[in-house]
Amino acid sequence: MPETPIRLLIAASGTGGHLFPALATAEQLPQYQIEWLGVPDRLETRLVPCRYQLHTVRIGGFQGRLGLGSLRLCTQLARSVLQVRRLLRQGQFAGVLTTGGYIAAPAIIAARSLGLPAILHESNALPGKVTRWLSPWCTVVALGFEAASSYLPKAQCTVVGTPVRSQFLAAAASPRPALGIPEDVPLIVVIGGSQGAVAVNRLVRQATPAWLKAGIWVVHQTGENDPDAESLVHEHYLRQPFFEDMAPLLLRADLAISRAGAGTLTELSVTGTPAILIPYPFAAEDHQAYNAAAFAAANAAMVIPQADLSANLLQDKVSMLLDDRPRLMKMAAAASDLAIPDSAQQLASLVQQALEPVGGSPNRQ
Repeated sequence: MPETPIRLLIAASGTGGHLFPALATAEQLPQYQIEWLGVPDRLETRLVPCRYQLHTVRIGGFQGRLGLGSLRLCTQLARSVLQVRRLLRQGQFAGVLTTGGYIAAPAIIAARSLGLPAILHESNALPGKVTRWLSPWCTVVALGFEAASSYLPKAQCTVVGTPVRSQFLAAAASPRPALGIPEDVPLIVVIGGSQGAVAVNRLVRQATPAWLKAGIWVVHQTGENDPDAESLVHEHYLRQPFFEDMAPLLLRADLAISRAGAGTLTELSVTGTPAILIPYPFAAEDHQAYNAAAFAAANAAMVIPQADLSANLLQDKVSMLLDDRPRLMKMAAAASDLAIPDSAQQLASLVQQALEPVGGSPNRQ
């Protein structure tokens, strides 16, 4: 009789920063039977069901001071832990992989209460609250940034980088023309994130006419929540809410202007793209500022806090960098040095090492 495949539950929810690394790692584990744990009405309900069976629990995050909201959250957490325990037992899963966030809490607690391995990946330089609280419970903690290890038990930590989708790696390995942009013109690529991009988008649009006048092309990913996205029209200003095929654009770009989410920074490192980083100031615990600081410390990016930014300052900084080709080349090389292209394979290997001793045998606890 054929062997029953080892069953793995992946808990990843909410944003692309949590989901895409988990999906990239899942691609490297074809020998496992993978199912997914998420939250209703989040991004995973659109991305996951076409690939893996999706289970959902309701769980939120602790924000602010103790109060009735905290009591509700504790009740919600207890209920979700029981649901995940039941799922793990009935499905005879061998263990859990999670990429952090609120969904990681019930996944880790339920797995460890059943004696199952829990593998946690933390992509940010400043680990999230759940990672800091529950990493001692985990079998292994994989990190996107070396800087994160200073906040966690070092014996469990392994730096693997942040997994990036295979399509992006393939596109980066085989460069091709980007949107028909001429090869002899300077190109700025602006990456507005799904959260909080409107303020940056507004400043970029104010600065763009001067760039266009100087012969610079601008590709602007605005995100879906920008009410003024269509307010600037020019044949050398190319705008979309999202560009699916971002790798050729970043490879072609002379400079990127971006938020500092861990996933975006990983893509900038894989393509060796110098950047001006504007961390999202309302990210949980200001974690994007820590991510950006790691790139600045490596001389791979210039960081400008949003509070300090104006259209004139952005114009000046971009002009200064584009006029300083040796510095851009050094920034590009430094960004490339931060890349770990086989991150997904490394994380998949950690999953295998943690789960294979379990052997996928039924959980009898």
